[in-house]
Order: sequence, then structure tokens, then C-alpha cells
Amino acid sequence: MESIGTRHIDRKLREKNSFLIRRAQFSILNSQFSIALVYPNTYHVGMSNLGFQAVYALLNETEGVACERAFLPDSDETGLIRTTETGSLLSEFDMIAFSISYENDYSNLPTIFEKANLPPLASERNRILTRGCPLVIAGGVACFLNPEPVAPFIDCFLIGEAECLIPRFFECLLPFIPKGRDTPTIRKTVLKALAQHVPGAYIPEFYHIAYHKDGAIREVELLEDVPAKVRRLFVKDLSLTPTCSSILTPDTAFDNTFLIEVSRGCVHGCRFCSAGYVYRPPRFRPLSLLKECMQTGAAHTDRIGLMGAAVSDLPWLAQLCSDAENVRISFSSLRADALTPELVSVLKNNAVKTATIAPEAGSERMRRIISKGITQDDILKAVEMLTAGGILNLKLYFMIGLPQETSDDVEAIADLCKKIKSCFLESSRAKHRIGQITVNLNAFVPKPFTPFQWAGADDVPTLKRKITQVKNALKRVANVRVHADIPRHAQISVMLSRGDRRMSEMLLSAHHNNGNWAKTVKEGFGVRGQGSGVCPAPRTPYPVPHRSIPPDECLPWDIIAHGVSKSFLEREYQRAKQEKTSPPCRMNECGLCGVCKDTPAESFYHG
Repeated sequence: MESIGTRHIDRKLREKNSFLIRRAQFSILNSQFSIALVYPNTYHVGMSNLGFQAVYALLNETEGVACERAFLPDSDETGLIRTTETGSLLSEFDMIAFSISYENDYSNLPTIFEKANLPPLASERNRILTRGCPLVIAGGVACFLNPEPVAPFIDCFLIGEAECLIPRFFECLLPFIPKGRDTPTIRKTVLKALAQHVPGAYIPEFYHIAYHKDGAIREVELLEDVPAKVRRLFVKDLSLTPTCSSILTPDTAFDNTFLIEVSRGCVHGCRFCSAGYVYRPPRFRPLSLLKECMQTGAAHTDRIGLMGAAVSDLPWLAQLCSDAENVRISFSSLRADALTPELVSVLKNNAVKTATIAPEAGSERMRRIISKGITQDDILKAVEMLTAGGILNLKLYFMIGLPQETSDDVEAIADLCKKIKSCFLESSRAKHRIGQITVNLNAFVPKPFTPFQWAGADDVPTLKRKITQVKNALKRVANVRVHADIPRHAQISVMLSRGDRRMSEMLLSAHHNNGNWAKTVKEGFGVRGQGSGVCPAPRTPYPVPHRSIPPDECLPWDIIAHGVSKSFLEREYQRAKQEKTSPPCRMNECGLCGVCKDTPAESFYHG
């Protein structure tokens, strides 16, 4: 039987970009400051994340810094976590940096601290005087949205995009090294300097959260001379900033595919989607830079993956694909209304067997509510083009539990699937082959910094009923399979998405309960007592996943300034209630949301 040690070595050998690995290992010997970059999920999931790979490369390009990777161990792995590059323990590093893309991975942090033999709470780590503990920082889009559920675990969050944050962070930090781990006093001095001099640096211990008796947040009190709001940093011009895979390995969801980020943000502003708001304004990389990236990738593999919130919005996508030679191209996302015969031809020529369409909702009414911007005709035309182009399998993504959703809207999901199947069948007959349609039902999770951040989510019984309704309506339809979220898991996602610092106590309790969230939720907050340093508020079931939040209530993530005004989001929420769509983002040409402040917002709302 293969040992854990052997598996660890084999994994390293399978990583094909040995140049970067050798470079990282060389810098380890000559570094002033060592970092363990941790993805709070398994190797397979972490190495499939382009943002994680990009940060790894950026850290190793920073003078005086050496970075190694670490991951949540697989379920059958025992012992303490060790890094991929040298097998070192996390506690041996000057810094542990978490790259967190999804709020569900927050639940893995207590496990990682345990397997690093470190106290999970920052307050407890700071009491250790023997050389101290590594400084613990965190970044990633989950932290952009709402860092508060894990704030008691983290010394410093970096809020924003790594390309502009990392240089400023180390410019401020490195003068304190090697004193940074000596005493809690020096550590506090370092953290205060970061908070005061690095835009985007958020130090939770300098902010005290006061609560109302009902559990809602009353106010945030500053304990030091630090900014009242933490400003999110972003790269204004991506023309000189490529983001590509730094390591190729078959042990990912993409299997030796060289990933290239073509854009950041999304112009469409779907009201449930955080990418359309926290990455404003949307930015595209120029054709010349993307061609260079493709040439780099083609030198290592024949598989290229183009990544972005809406790849099909890239103005020069068709030219980029037509100029590519001897590579197979895949896309992370394509909108139904953006499909063209040329793009379908690219899919066919690259042996794509399954295409993905995300109608999100079954009825035109719901698509207006979420401001999706596509019609049933757009969806059916896309299906016709795909099947006519030889793409015989479809994946359809829908959301259930959206605000204002009725039973008729849920039934409309099944009706649209049947229409797609009919269109699909007619085109497939000409090919003398009938493919498979997979319907994915994802539960709505209200996300911070979106117009639906105030909306309540469906409770577990309601989600179960809606899922059953769709499954029953489609169970007799041949060649159609339905997959759905587990409602209990969706409830936890909502709590992690909108929770405050008290969620950290629930995360610790869930860890102590061996992942039994039903028991943990039943216990509620306060289970570790007032003296734990985590939860100063009384026992309360807040936050309730299906609770609608009043617009004037203080939100846990109000500490972060993304530039998108709260009044704009509230207007969008009201327009959703009126079943009105809104125009796409004009990208640096208006003052509608507050990120770009050139034109009065009212001039862009019509009807």
C-alpha cells in the first residue's frame, strides 16, 4: 500500500513546472523571511485555483521572501501538516498566509491550526513568548467579501488584489524582521504599522464590535489610531499584469491545463453575484498580452484554459482563439447571449464534449428580478448552436430560493429544461446521437456587497420542497439528470457568508463536534463561555439564514470600502422588488455605483 510520504514525493515529481519549484527552493536558502502559503482545502482543489498559484509566484518574486505551499490534508492523511516544497512544519515559518476563495473553506481553518500545532485564536497565539508564533495573514475573495467569521483567527487581512498589495505589505513589514516574532509588544507594533501605512491591511484586534441585545451589531469601536474603513485595493490597468498558472500538475480539476485570466469583474451586474461588484470596474487584458501568455503556456502543454467571470465578454476572444495553434482551448464561462458560430466552432475544434449554460432562473420574471440580462430565446438559440456544432452534452445551472421566487417560478425551471430538451433532441437527431443534459440546482446564498445582501435565504424545508418539485417534474424526461445542493449545507453557507465574529465560535464548535453542524447550530453561540475571547455577546441564534436584514442595520462587512455605494446597492434591491432590470456596467464611464464618479447615477436609470 502506498505510504503518505511516498504520495507526497510523487506529487512533487508530477508538478511539471520544475523551474519555478527550483527557484522557490533556491530562494528558501537565501531568504530573509519565510512564508507558508496555505490553501484551506485539499491539494487537488488548491492547485486548481489560479489565484492561489498567482499569489505563490508573486511571493517568490518578492526580494527577501521565500514561499512554500501547504494544503488541508486528505482525509486519510495523519500527522502534522508539512509543506510541499521541503516538508517543513507550518510552525517553523515566519508567516502563515491563507488564500481563501470560498467562505465554506472557513470551516477548515480550525483543522489546519490543529494540524499545525498552533492555537487557532490570535489572542492565544500572541501569549506564546518562546520565539512567538508565525504571523498569520489571510487574503482572497472570501476575505474581500466578509472576513469577520474568521477574524479572531487572523492577525492581518489583506483586502484587495495581490499584485498591488504584496509589494506595499512587505515594504512596511520587512524592516521589522527578525524582531517580529520576539514578543507580543513587537508584534503589535508591526500590526499597527501595517494598519496605518498599508491600504487594504485590516487588523481585527484594533476593532471592537459592540452588539445590541437582540444580537445585531450596534457599532464598531476603534481601539487604535487606524482607519475606520479598510479600502480595497485593485489593479487599475491589467495590461502589464499577466495572471497565469505557475505550476502544471495532473492533480487538479483541469489536468495539466495552463490557465490564463483574461479579465477581472463582470459588466452584467447580476444581483446575486459578488464578482460583478467587488471587482468593479471590470477590466480586460489586451490581446497582445494574452497572446504572450498563450505562447508561454504552449511551451509547456497543449491545453489552455481561459478564465474570467464572463470570458465571452472579452472583445477579442474570437481573434485570440483563431490565432492559437497546436493547443486545445477551454473556457471557464460563456453567456448564452454571447455564443456565436465562431465560438461554437472553437469548442468543436477543441474536442469539447460538454457545454455549460447558466440560465439561473426558469422564468422571464425571475431573470428580470436578478437582472440576468438573457431571455428564453437567447438560451434556446444557444442550445441550437451548440448541438448543431456537435456539442452533444449540456450542463444547465439554476438557482433556487432566489428573492421573490414563487412555486410557479420553480415550475418554470422544469418547463425551461423540457424546452431545452426538445430543442436539444431535434438538433441531436440530425447527428444520430443523443447526449445528456445535467441540471444543477444551486441554493441561493446572499452575498455581501451585492443588492441581495439584505435578502433572506430559504429555510431547509422550503429548499427541500423546491428541489423535489423540480426533480418530480423532470424524473420522467429521458437523458436529463438533476443534481441539487444539500439544503443543510446551503444553510451553513449563508451563515458563513453573512456572519460576524461570533461565527468563529461556531467554527470551533463544529470542529470539536467532528463536523456535526446540526449539533453546532442547535447549541448556538456562547457555548465556549464569556471568557473565551471569541464571543462577548449573549447566547443567540443570530445570524438566522432566512432572516431579511433591514437596510439601515450595521453589517459585519461594513468595515470594508469597495467603492460601491450602499445607496446604489439598495436602489438595485428595490428595482429587483419592482422586477426591473438595470444596464450593464459602463466601465469607467459613469458614476452609477460610486466606483467611478463622473456622471450622476440618475441619468442611467430608465423606467
